[in-house]
Amino acid sequence: MKTEIRSKHAVVNKAPSVLYMAFVDMRNFTAMVPEDKRGEFQLQSDYDSVHAVVQGFNVGVRVTARVPYSRIDFADDGAPFSFSVSMHFDAVDGQPDRTDFSVEVNAELNFMMKMMLSSRIQEALDKMVDGLAANGQ
Repeated sequence: MKTEIRSKHAVVNKAPSVLYMAFVDMRNFTAMVPEDKRGEFQLQSDYDSVHAVVQGFNVGVRVTARVPYSRIDFADDGAPFSFSVSMHFDAVDGQPDRTDFSVEVNAELNFMMKMMLSSRIQEALDKMVDGLAANGQ
């Protein structure tokens, strides 16, 4: 069953190019994981992908498209279910140092997984957007 989850939008006090560059290299995602948690996830990353073992499941994500300073698209690369993620970095009219940031997830989830994961994914996306908005100010 196709499931679409969209984060809230938030304005981040950074130019779209600056925010985009923080996410364009998948090795940066590995650096965001706290040191004490890295061993739990067995993380491996390169410029285009990141792979981890999470609670016994192999999960991989790879970049499928980069639209400079506007959007980055990701897709599963060895995960228990099919999904894609798009991060949007939209310029705020007349304010070159501000970005309207949002994330969109599309996943193929069966009914049980949708019931268990949808709200958690929504919460995680909104928390990430809120965190960027708070730290970018």
